[in-house]
Amino acid sequence: MSIEILSNEAITLLKNLIETPSFSSKEDETAQLIEQWFTAHKIPFKRTKNNVWATNKYFDDTKPTLLLNSHHDTVMPNKAYTKDPFKATIEDGKLYGLGSNDAGGCLVSLIATFTYFYAHKDLQYNLVIVASAEEESSGENGLNSMLSIIPKIDVAIVGEPTLMNLAIAEKGLVVFDAKVKGTPSHAAHPNNNNAIYNTIEVLKWFKDFKFAKTSKALGDVKLTVTQINGGKQHNAVPAEVSLVIDVRVNDCYTNKEIVEILESNSPCSSIKARSLRLNSSSIPVEHPLVQAGIAIGRTTYGSPTLSDQSVLSCPSLKLGPGDSTRSHSADEFIYVNEIKEGIEIYIKLLNKVL
Repeated sequence: MSIEILSNEAITLLKNLIETPSFSSKEDETAQLIEQWFTAHKIPFKRTKNNVWATNKYFDDTKPTLLLNSHHDTVMPNKAYTKDPFKATIEDGKLYGLGSNDAGGCLVSLIATFTYFYAHKDLQYNLVIVASAEEESSGENGLNSMLSIIPKIDVAIVGEPTLMNLAIAEKGLVVFDAKVKGTPSHAAHPNNNNAIYNTIEVLKWFKDFKFAKTSKALGDVKLTVTQINGGKQHNAVPAEVSLVIDVRVNDCYTNKEIVEILESNSPCSSIKARSLRLNSSSIPVEHPLVQAGIAIGRTTYGSPTLSDQSVLSCPSLKLGPGDSTRSHSADEFIYVNEIKEGIEIYIKLLNKVL
């Protein structure tokens, strides 16, 4: 099948995906649309919950395996939309709709690319494609749940909007819940241990704190206090104030090391990480996938945003059509030509390594 035909079919699939709500953990109907693609192209597939996956026709256990992955769940549309988020419309070359950019364009481009290579013989790598669920919510039934089900993978391309440039590293994430304690009291009485006032110095500490190691690809670890809550009534000083701290981890640290540093140094009364599983990820510049991308004119960079790369233990490359700055925005869109170009670039890149 020609790349042009595959591109047109991929755009049609994306329109259908946009018009089918698929919030995290509720992707059953979009999973059916993806099943229909594989059925129409006579590609055997399997479905595990809302994850749809397939392997290339001539899968060979003696060869290394390359994963192609993107997700078909979306966030909720925000209130600033002026267009119907579930109506796929094309205006001035832009395909509008919820999930068009994050990550529908990537998903359909990878599905088309997998379809192009599906029946090729004598590939250097096996191919596995997973159209995964629950990426936006980091849910337990997403790509992480598939790693013990699909064949062992050696390297991965994760489809997220990168303007088809090569994100060779991605920051991990650790979210902390912290408490600053004090003495509860009536607001009318003196209190030299007011938890809210105690929080001032704690917030300043977080604002000024710097992790020592800087990554060449990802820069500094980014620490941000994102939530604060304390007190329930105007005349009562609370016993404690709760904070939430978002830490974006570069590839110089493990998540466990980040936890140890903040537990040992932060001035909070208590601080606890919610999870350690969303790790930073990277792929060596020398890897054949990266070198293939560079050879066809793509640039490399480090990505500050989180994706399903965080659950992979193998080298992984983030690459896809669309622009990350459009993700989760009102009136989300992707250029139609970005999808066509994405498929062409995926195929050019894989032709160099397969």
